[in-house]
Amino acid sequence: MDRGTDADPPTPGPTTLHAPTHRETLWALEEAFGEGALVTVFGRCTVEYEGRAASSLGPGDRLLILKPDGSALVHTDENQSPVNWQPPGSEHRAAVRDGRLRVRSTRENPDERLDVRFERVHQFSGLPVTGGRSLEVTGSEADLKRRVLERPDLVEAGFTPLATERESAAGPIDVYGEDAEGTPVVVELKRKRVGPDAVGQLKRYVEAVSRERADDRSVRGLLVAPSVTDRARAMLEHDGLEFVAMAPPVSEESAESAESDSSSDSGESSDPSPSSAESDD
Repeated sequence: MDRGTDADPPTPGPTTLHAPTHRETLWALEEAFGEGALVTVFGRCTVEYEGRAASSLGPGDRLLILKPDGSALVHTDENQSPVNWQPPGSEHRAAVRDGRLRVRSTRENPDERLDVRFERVHQFSGLPVTGGRSLEVTGSEADLKRRVLERPDLVEAGFTPLATERESAAGPIDVYGEDAEGTPVVVELKRKRVGPDAVGQLKRYVEAVSRERADDRSVRGLLVAPSVTDRARAMLEHDGLEFVAMAPPVSEESAESAESDSSSDSGESSDPSPSSAESDD
């Protein structure tokens, strides 16, 4: 990637590889994931989805788009909608297995998996997209909190919120509650992909609540966000904390603005199902 001149601060630039090997593509994917870049991979591949339903696509040339928010889309040469997709909050991983490049996009609630296996990669691009449209479509932490309070089962079955902005020695806790067994639960909400700082913040809240309690019952800590970095996931596991993949819904104001913008477009976009798949190319 372009690291800039000696006079400029190092900044990641676009990366494009033509007919790369699977290993070259894997290394480029891992670097792009770490930098939060938008990724496109075009090549001959098969596609399989398992989750609320199941679907598969045989060998064909397709475009895979992986976004920093966890979205994954598989496009063919027809129509504006992807033939398969995963929503924001999914996690992307890549590996080389049995002579093929495998890109997997997964999420845990509900349990879904999208596997794209490339026989050949024609082109790879890693794009450090910044700025974007002025329209905010990712929602806010307030939107995420509202979703958790309205649908606590999205956090986990049996979770009961008891308080928001609960004071503690480490600061106010986004959502405090209990699980189905009555165990105290500290929930930290983040509207974007998070790293080690968010894990450290959650750990401090859990430790503060543990010190405040008169009994010796353990306190659980849940980090709710669209996705986490690999380092953050390792820290969660090390500290005995948990991660729940969830993206904030679009606020009403953003939805109204999006509807206004779409009225000037030439066509409307339908909402495809993750399990949808067209016939083989």
